[in-house]
Amino acid sequence: MFHSIAFAMGTPQAGGAPASGTDMLVQFLPLILMFAIFWFLLIRPQQKRAKAHKQMLSELKRGDRIMTSGGFIGRILEIDDEQILLECGEAKLRLNRGAVGAVLDKNGKAEEPK
Repeated sequence: MFHSIAFAMGTPQAGGAPASGTDMLVQFLPLILMFAIFWFLLIRPQQKRAKAHKQMLSELKRGDRIMTSGGFIGRILEIDDEQILLECGEAKLRLNRGAVGAVLDKNGKAEEPK
């Protein structure tokens, strides 16, 4: 009785032959294609944006007009490795360097990343 169940649960190849390499490739091809699509549509552009943002943060200098990620616009008064003193109208704000969203040009528009 158990022998017939064991044979029924066997592989679909004739005689229980082991799976060939091409069969395994065909099975994994959709997963490989999905990963490639995710890489080119999601992961790669995000890495490029992160690299451009990191470069923009490293190029900040005193006197630059910036916009924070919270929407504040001001001019940099002091800058060090971790913090920025921002003049925003009458107020002076101290914020983390990572909170800078964009560097603004003279017209108040965000400069394009290089």
